[in-house]
Amino acid sequence: MLVVDDDEVIRQLIAVNLTLEGFDVVTAVDGRDCLEKVLEVKPDVVTLDVMMPRLDGWVTATQLRKNPATAGIKVVLITARAQEDDRDRGRRIGVDAYLTKPFDPGEMIRVVRELAGAPSAFG
Repeated sequence: MLVVDDDEVIRQLIAVNLTLEGFDVVTAVDGRDCLEKVLEVKPDVVTLDVMMPRLDGWVTATQLRKNPATAGIKVVLITARAQEDDRDRGRRIGVDAYLTKPFDPGEMIRVVRELAGAPSAFG
């Protein structure tokens, strides 16, 4: 797992929840940091904030999709931007899931488990 968010509190919240669920989690502070770490980490899933400095989630997701080495990684956008236009943009880029802030940690874990192909803790 690679958790990307410029807000330290949210980044840690996501990382702690996923770690408690048994995922190996690496964090990144923005899109550029994500793109630098992703080839080394080789995550199954990336959770990606949209509104970040340096390189936002839209550009980062597009770059992940364009690179054959990262095109198969599942991408979950986590954002306060819940407009239908934003969801459509995510679909066009090819993101796998879209969660809006504030998000339910249980729902986030369910989505990540599903995308990672991990068995559900609930059977």
